[in-house]
Amino acid sequence: MSDRQLPAKTALRDQLLAARRRRPLLEVGEAARATAEHLLHAPEVRRAATVAAYVSTGAEPGTSSLLAGLTAAGKRVVLPRLLPDGDLDWGTWRGETALAPARMGLLEPVDSLGVDAIATADVVLVPGLAVSADGMRLGRGGGSYDRALARVPAGTWTCVLLHEEEVGIEVPAEPHDRRVLAAATAAGITRFGPAPA
Repeated sequence: MSDRQLPAKTALRDQLLAARRRRPLLEVGEAARATAEHLLHAPEVRRAATVAAYVSTGAEPGTSSLLAGLTAAGKRVVLPRLLPDGDLDWGTWRGETALAPARMGLLEPVDSLGVDAIATADVVLVPGLAVSADGMRLGRGGGSYDRALARVPAGTWTCVLLHEEEVGIEVPAEPHDRRVLAAATAAGITRFGPAPA
């Protein structure tokens, strides 16, 4: 399902990744705290018993404050584990000291709940590089999250974490690409309408 060969997506990814690399780390940290506050106060997150999230890397919108806040609120948090075939297994968040280094500079939980564990989440928070005005998410091109999102029951709140200027960008889409219902940034949460039938 990889779409690395699509020129329009590759060019857009390169542009967005370059912009992220230029972002000052202090700004990334401040934005992460603001984004976490918006998400922790979102009604969908407040009602959730289980939240699927991830551990951010580099200049991605940070998730440390978010993960700490979810834990403090008594949420069960599951995190992805990248499998050799590019699919995502899931494990339990037990704090930063319970993460192990993995491929591609990732940090992952050590336990394995299986690829279908994402279907148990009431809220699914995903990484991305951009999202269109109708909720089409642009990922890094491996298709891991598109596969994972295909296992999420209809109606589950899915939200991509982004920087403000990455919301509302025209995103080239393919049949396997999955929409999200919202985007969270330091400025707040943008909700999109339901995906077309």
